[in-house]
Amino acid sequence: MIKDLGGLMKQAQELQSRMSDMQSELEAMEIEGSAAAGLVKVRINGKGAMQGVDIDASLLKPDEGEIVEDLIVAAHTDARQKMEQMSAEKMKSLTGGLPIPPGFNMGM
Repeated sequence: MIKDLGGLMKQAQELQSRMSDMQSELEAMEIEGSAAAGLVKVRINGKGAMQGVDIDASLLKPDEGEIVEDLIVAAHTDARQKMEQMSAEKMKSLTGGLPIPPGFNMGM
């Protein structure tokens, strides 16, 4: 039984190492979200931090600031959803589809 425990510990360490590599890979990614058929684009990194905003000049009119603000929020939401989906897919491929309990982060 000790041999099995050692093997299990080794597998857990390997999984932790792969998860750390995956986290680094995700942090280096840049994901783009858009709103209003691409008139507003937001870029975020794998941690969800905003990296940049592109606003089409046609939206930069007086008295339309509130619309642009709403579109930035929508584009950011789109980018976050894409980032979360990519993260979930990577985690699924890493764990072979095994469910990981919520809050269990393998030391990350």
